[in-house]
Amino acid sequence: MSATTLPSGRLALMLTELRLPTIKRLADDLCAQSDREGWPGQRLLEALMEHEIAERELRRIDRHRAESCLTPDKRLSSFDFAAVPSVSKAQVMALAEGHEWIDRGANVLLFGPPGVGKSHLVSGLGHALVDAGRRVLFTRCSDLVQRMQAARRDLRLPQELAKLDRFDLLILDDLSYVRRDQAETSVLFELIAERYERKSLAITANTPFSQWSDVFVDPAMTLAAVDRLVHHSTILEMNVESYRRRAAHAAQPSGRRTDAKPTTTTTADHAT
Repeated sequence: MSATTLPSGRLALMLTELRLPTIKRLADDLCAQSDREGWPGQRLLEALMEHEIAERELRRIDRHRAESCLTPDKRLSSFDFAAVPSVSKAQVMALAEGHEWIDRGANVLLFGPPGVGKSHLVSGLGHALVDAGRRVLFTRCSDLVQRMQAARRDLRLPQELAKLDRFDLLILDDLSYVRRDQAETSVLFELIAERYERKSLAITANTPFSQWSDVFVDPAMTLAAVDRLVHHSTILEMNVESYRRRAAHAAQPSGRRTDAKPTTTTTADHAT
């Protein structure tokens, strides 16, 4: 398959028809190199296919990152683990690098007051999974619940759940802000039940399980939702002072600063 055997114009047409843009871009140079260096035909084919496969994978990851709605700069590399000593960096990196938990539909639950980096941490985990070829969707929990509620009104909730099923990890940010409404509660519970032991959820919340009755109006539904989420889960408690509050304190003149105590939540508060 040398450049002299297949004129570049004809080769370009065939590669366009076969939808092989990387080979089309590199064929002339690699064929010329093959002629100069006397490559066996198999080596030339392997070189062309390796480039096509590698760039196809990069394009696929780019598409998955675009559809994920993850904030571009919220990566694990920029997360300040030293500011949240209750969270083990080794544990988080194990979640990012080992995907057995994704394969079995396990969950990650992040608790802590506003401003401690829950969204940043879970977004960084999402980016790591996208890099590894997984499909992730990041959404505010209240936005997704409203979308699902509208789908139920239009009698297309099963189709909406099927769309969400394409994602290996569904990140629900700020569950605590979902309104305590029967219609919203029921679709949220249906989502949790639908993904149970099949597809993973990552949920951030400002309140511990003991206060989730403010989200689910029915105590039995609250218990059932918590039970399904906790059954196969990693719980990360981020009980430190808000980044924003610390930054505001640091910006104040030293003589006028006041030390605010961080909001704390005990592990017992998360017990079901």
